[in-house]
Amino acid sequence: MPTQFDLTGRKAIVTGGAQGIGRAVAERFIASGAEVALWDVDTVLAGKTAEEIGAVAVRADVSNPESVTAALTETLMQLGRIDIAVNNAGITGPNTTTWTYPPEEWDRVMAINLTGPFLVCRAVAPIMIEHGYGRIVNVASIAGKEGNPNAVAYSSSKAGVIALTKSLGKELAGHDIAVNCITPAAAKTAIFEQMTQEHIDYMLSKIPRGRFVLVEEIAALVTFLASAENSFTTGGVFDISGGRATY
Repeated sequence: MPTQFDLTGRKAIVTGGAQGIGRAVAERFIASGAEVALWDVDTVLAGKTAEEIGAVAVRADVSNPESVTAALTETLMQLGRIDIAVNNAGITGPNTTTWTYPPEEWDRVMAINLTGPFLVCRAVAPIMIEHGYGRIVNVASIAGKEGNPNAVAYSSSKAGVIALTKSLGKELAGHDIAVNCITPAAAKTAIFEQMTQEHIDYMLSKIPRGRFVLVEEIAALVTFLASAENSFTTGGVFDISGGRATY
């Protein structure tokens, strides 16, 4: 039986919550007693997932400030407050060399993977400060530590998420608000559809455990970081890469 972290009464948002890692996190949160809003740009899938798992679906394009503001307003109307925010929404971008990487694709990856978490953190931090409690978990990547070849925008964006986590963690350290990030190896989700098979094979070859991480394993770590039991660590980077990196 999975370890139970008590999230009873907590109100959470999970970006990119309609599928993959986001859905697994949302399901674990709900099983732990939280109410969850799935923030996703795919309203049809988000609505279907929300109905299946007992969550609330909220349309949100995290790369757009106006959309984030609207999603925040709707979430507060439905949940009343926000105690937990998980920044999970992301894309990979194309797999190609830095010198052939399209600038417009660089901008698109950065907008979703890095500007998105910034905008969400910027939106929820004042609410958490007002209520005197909060947990923010940012989903970075092992690529943000090591830099995957032929994935310059993705790697750079995830390195930025790590830095964002450290900066915000220090800013909110005087409150009961923890800001941490995780750096998972690849998980078999729909995001694989955005990658070449060569890149998928490369990622697997670098994982000492010899397999991809399960979304349920990621959800377990995120749930601890989102709980009140994570009461002292902030600005931390939690490795879940199957031994690929331990620093």
